[in-house]
Amino acid sequence: MLKKTPLAIIGILFFIFGFITWLNSILVPFLKISCELNHFESYFVTFVFYIAYFIFALPSAKVIDKIGYRKSITVGLAVMALGALLFIPASLSRCYLFFLSGLFLMGAGLALLQTAANPYAAILGPPETAARRISIMGICNKFAGALAPLVFGTVAFKAEDEIMRRLEDPALGFAIKESMLDELAHKCLIPYILIVIFLTLLSLFIKYSNLPDISKDQDMASEEHEPGQTENKFKALSKPTLWGGVIALFFYVGAEVISVDTLTSNAISLGVSPSSAKIFPAMSMVAFIIGYLLGIIGIPKLFSQRTALIFSASASIAVSLAAIFTPGLASVYILVWLGFTNAMIWPAIWGIAIQGLGRFTSTGSSLLIMAIVGGAIIPLVFGKLADGVGYHQAYWIVIPCYLFILGYALFAAKPRMLK
Repeated sequence: MLKKTPLAIIGILFFIFGFITWLNSILVPFLKISCELNHFESYFVTFVFYIAYFIFALPSAKVIDKIGYRKSITVGLAVMALGALLFIPASLSRCYLFFLSGLFLMGAGLALLQTAANPYAAILGPPETAARRISIMGICNKFAGALAPLVFGTVAFKAEDEIMRRLEDPALGFAIKESMLDELAHKCLIPYILIVIFLTLLSLFIKYSNLPDISKDQDMASEEHEPGQTENKFKALSKPTLWGGVIALFFYVGAEVISVDTLTSNAISLGVSPSSAKIFPAMSMVAFIIGYLLGIIGIPKLFSQRTALIFSASASIAVSLAAIFTPGLASVYILVWLGFTNAMIWPAIWGIAIQGLGRFTSTGSSLLIMAIVGGAIIPLVFGKLADGVGYHQAYWIVIPCYLFILGYALFAAKPRMLK
């Protein structure tokens, strides 16, 4: 049984994951305007953020094996604080490269945090209920994700509506325009200063907390020196459920990022004001929470992790097609419901993919974290398509993503494959 204090601490960490990650849904349109970018350029926000997961996932496993889970979480929070600190010179100079550098560092810190924190929720309890526990953490994540665009959007987009109206004036001089864009970029200062302070304090709190170091317990129970250890590792890490899960997560994260981070820009392109458009990512997060609650109630009493994954992938395909074939702003409201259908995909894949890995869980987790690179690559392709064919048709890119996840659920996640 999970102890309440460690569970609460991990819940706080998942809240941080959500708040920092889903700020991108506002940063994409915010930086597009303040740094004068096209759609493709604006999605480098998600590219650098998620490419950091790919680069630092395996090193994160090495760090965890060397210093343990709890210390790794402390280091990850410190790296994130450093990344947030870079937003100060970025805001003052309106330099897109500085913004991207800060996001890259924050992604690097999150890679370490995710590699360490997800196994806590997955391992500390029966394997068949791992998705349920990760769903509880997901509620913390998506609750923060609902707050992030509303909080930051209220600060940034309150000024942006007026600036966008004034920028449309053909008589506006270059110097005045630059001054207005500088003023807009400065809106990042206070939120990110507060984020630096909070992450630093949380890092110190984790350092002196009683959070158990699960890696040590695993090592003691793993018979580390028994003959055939290498063969056992190869057998564990060559499971189709693991590698299929890695690929499925690659496609899922790309589709999830598109389903949330494009909503604001999409709504703005349809004539919605920036201050009003910020509500759509928040609505998606609420839909996520509803889906997580369903998973918590239903797994494993009413349905299995695999059944949840089959339903979620199938429903996501249906919602995506409905949005593509629906014109105008109504399609954005339909896309919001991808939050509900997406909710159980991440926890179900995690629960299935790391089952049976034992002492190699940290390595398996790092491979799954590497798959988050899908959030770097697929949205970038979406941005290029949006520049060419518009937002509406660009959403076709998520259909093959969900089809692969459905195939993984149907064929690679069968009960006999988990043994």
